[in-house]
Amino acid sequence: MEQYVSVTPEEAMQARDGVIKLHGPEGFDGMRKAGRLAAEILDALVPHVVPGVSTEELDDIVREMTMRGGAVPATLGYRGYTHSCCISINHVICHGIPSDKKLKDGDIVNIDVTPQLNGWHGDTSRMFLVGDVPVKAKRLVDVTYECLMLGIEAAKPGNYVGDIGHAIQMHAEKHRYGVVRDFCGHGLGQLFHDAPEIVHVGRPGTGPELRPGMIFTIEPMINIGKAAGKILDDGWTAVTRDRSLSAQFEHSIGITEDGCEIFTSSPKGFDKPPY
Repeated sequence: MEQYVSVTPEEAMQARDGVIKLHGPEGFDGMRKAGRLAAEILDALVPHVVPGVSTEELDDIVREMTMRGGAVPATLGYRGYTHSCCISINHVICHGIPSDKKLKDGDIVNIDVTPQLNGWHGDTSRMFLVGDVPVKAKRLVDVTYECLMLGIEAAKPGNYVGDIGHAIQMHAEKHRYGVVRDFCGHGLGQLFHDAPEIVHVGRPGTGPELRPGMIFTIEPMINIGKAAGKILDDGWTAVTRDRSLSAQFEHSIGITEDGCEIFTSSPKGFDKPPY
């Protein structure tokens, strides 16, 4: 049986203990500001995600914008990670490490940022299309975005975490895509990763009940092939086992009295490509 507790911003800093935190107006306000900064950073990357740019250069832009916004990149130093964002290209599912690798015409790329602003984490990721992208890859990106939004539609009081996963799974599998099970969404706030886990497959009416004040990410990872993945020797980069393309979108949301609030929507309307 899940435990829930209403928390003040100070109490929200307590270490993860499996209890689901219910945040008040101050928490939602903190998440709005952090989420907006995260979305602005991804907006600013749009003209830079082009053939020939290195993922290291993009990481530098993320770090500079995060610091300029009065925040710090939550990934920098997290469990030994040494970069300000994750950049995952083509068959990389998630946690791709920025490097001198240059983007090529036809690549699809996920960029995942998490500025920590005044203690609150704005966690979001988007897909970018590099140059002239094949129709099959564009379709995967479109369907993955649709999966995210269907999951968000199911995120309302009285529903369950399983309803979110079910909505995502049904839509992806209708298109014969694989839904990654090895990674999931998570509680968020003053902690980068908190309870509950938001798995992107599920049965309706199962898992923790959604209650006003809950804050978490929904971040489906959808493969054009099978769902299975593996982690490379660097300990971070997750790739599809069958080398098929993978796409992901992520929003941070809060459950309200009558639905949910998306904290990380693009101020410029760049929520899905083409931008």
